[in-house]
Amino acid sequence: MTDFAAIDFETANYNPSSVCSVGVVIVRKGLITEKIYRLIRPEPEWYSYWNIRVHGLTEADTGTASLFPDVWSEIAPQIAGLPFVAHNSSFDEACLRAVHRVYQMDYPDYEFHCTCRASRRVFGKTLPNHQLHTVAAHCGYHLTNHHHALADAEACAAIARKILYPDPKQEL
Repeated sequence: MTDFAAIDFETANYNPSSVCSVGVVIVRKGLITEKIYRLIRPEPEWYSYWNIRVHGLTEADTGTASLFPDVWSEIAPQIAGLPFVAHNSSFDEACLRAVHRVYQMDYPDYEFHCTCRASRRVFGKTLPNHQLHTVAAHCGYHLTNHHHALADAEACAAIARKILYPDPKQEL
């Protein structure tokens, strides 16, 4: 499979529905064809100190941003039929399910694959940990701006192209 969408959400607080940004990298035939980054006004609309420390986003950044349904109506047609890939996919899938539920949107049964679990399976104990930046570096991708949704989605796409959907001519 060479077609997928790498996705990453950042949240404003501990609530998985509080997505405040999304990054999506669309890969078709093994090549990146599109990159999408959007700020989102979170629901509930408050920011945890700890979340701000992780990603740096605040209410000032997203106060005039679109709500999730508007953002997703733009993204959904572009990723239709593609499986999702995320690093620690249970987090991103939980966010996507929660925000669909909050806005009473129909949730398609999106298919998710996890590059963190794949890394544990493929690299095992050869890595000191299986955090996104560690795995990305091991796969030859230098992750800058970690915890920016698009940067993390780009790193995830690089990992997926290397270990989930490798080019048969490419060595690990």
